[in-house]
Amino acid sequence: MEFTKPRGTRDFLFDEMQERKEAQSILRNIFENYGYREVKTPLFEELKLFTTKSGEEIVDQLYNFKDKSNRELTLRPEITAPIARLYLNELEKTAIKPIKLYYYGSCFRYERPQKGRFRQFWQFGCELIGANSPQGEAEVIALCNDAVNSLGITTADVNINHLGIIRGLFKHFNITEETQRELMVVIDKGDKDLLKESLSGDNPVIDNDELNQILLQLIDLVGDKSILNKVENLIKDYAETQESFNQLKELVNLLESFKVENYTLNLGVARGLDYYTGIVFEIYVPELGAQKQICGGGSYSLIKVFGGKEVESTGFALGFDRLMNALDELCEKKEKKSHLDIYVAPISDKVSAKAYEITQNLRRNNIKADVDLNARKFKKLINYANKINVDKIAIIGENDLNDGKITIKDMKSGNQELIDVDNVVYYLRGIEDEN
Repeated sequence: MEFTKPRGTRDFLFDEMQERKEAQSILRNIFENYGYREVKTPLFEELKLFTTKSGEEIVDQLYNFKDKSNRELTLRPEITAPIARLYLNELEKTAIKPIKLYYYGSCFRYERPQKGRFRQFWQFGCELIGANSPQGEAEVIALCNDAVNSLGITTADVNINHLGIIRGLFKHFNITEETQRELMVVIDKGDKDLLKESLSGDNPVIDNDELNQILLQLIDLVGDKSILNKVENLIKDYAETQESFNQLKELVNLLESFKVENYTLNLGVARGLDYYTGIVFEIYVPELGAQKQICGGGSYSLIKVFGGKEVESTGFALGFDRLMNALDELCEKKEKKSHLDIYVAPISDKVSAKAYEITQNLRRNNIKADVDLNARKFKKLINYANKINVDKIAIIGENDLNDGKITIKDMKSGNQELIDVDNVVYYLRGIEDEN
């Protein structure tokens, strides 16, 4: 009988896990430097949490099931909705706003696996709850940008828009909510040919040539802050857009204060979800091709959708797996270090017990140590130490032990020293401090 991993999932071996743990550690440090604290939500939630947000059509994309009490549950496809639920359950009445939280966890979607897209994947993200201001939006964008840059991804481009501009146009021309949703999905796909067909084909989604022409010109505007003049000229006659446009201008000015320079104003960024209300942004890494988007976020009002009081929030989710792909594409591979600080090598059965004692002492002093458990001969001990790429070995010999000493050998240089058994920890820490 042969067992294989489920379709759309992966096994991560030692080196890859080490790389992912290092990236997680860097990201956690950046998030916490901004004052965010980590939370964790369950792997599965009530199905209605996601159908309320995204509609019944999302069910086909989910791993949903009934438990033994016939409750409809699903493995979470994303973490923003669970965070909104967590806020309503645990924080709404007690927490001081603004609330800064971040998360890391796996998500599940039943969709066709392809390059850069899996059925089990990981998200690293944050939510700023209760800070309805351009300042809050600017800080979230700065955090996201710093997080990506901290990993060594230097080609990332932050694309920013304000959905209130397009929604203001819809309001002015009395476009139905259903039609708005249909068109926002098309815009979100980023397929300009499809959008042109949707607006000016045989059966246009909107039967209003004035609006269609404005939209086609608007989503073509991509560039630095100099395009703001062009945006302003396009929408100047539509009062419903002005507040959002002014907020976008204010955000651009604030980004300079938050030291975000690698941004692009892109009026075609839509995010495609009803609960996004204002600023939206996506981060692209061009080297990843069709899977270039590594992050999506913006301001939203999801908590109200779930029955809570109106509270504006801003957040984003980094596609952690695509981040790792970007690191593979853009960053030079570092020389792999051993997972150990030292390998303890007893050269005879007579000293094995003492070797185990020394190893335990090292471990309990926060030194990563392993010891031979297979009674290898000395030559094989050395060969094994070379295979695991450990920098140092502790050679435990009977004669040295009688003198209260062991030999520490540097596997790179070949140098070795006799060290008092009682001083091994201090000796190794001294070396670590020098490094």
